[in-house]
Amino acid sequence: MPSVNRLYTELGKKGLTVLLVTFREDAAVVRRTVKERGYVAPVLVDASGDVTGRVYGVFGPPTTYVVDREGRLVVRLAGPLDWDRPDVRRLMNALLDGH
Repeated sequence: MPSVNRLYTELGKKGLTVLLVTFREDAAVVRRTVKERGYVAPVLVDASGDVTGRVYGVFGPPTTYVVDREGRLVVRLAGPLDWDRPDVRRLMNALLDGH
């Protein structure tokens, strides 16, 4: 997830918030993994999977939700994504700029 780290680091100053959510994982394992892999965005733990599964319909990682400043869902994507791609960066910058 190096591209998520870069996205969070570079666009955080423009107001981007990134939350990584793990579910059905032991919190101690998650803390160790976060440290080993050097994740910089906050990581939330849904130990039971109830919130991610029942509320948001996420049953297999990774699933991405992009929400604009008004709280509207802009993108829902299942599967990995390279956050360094130019089209992805353009979308994120446009959302942060209010377009």
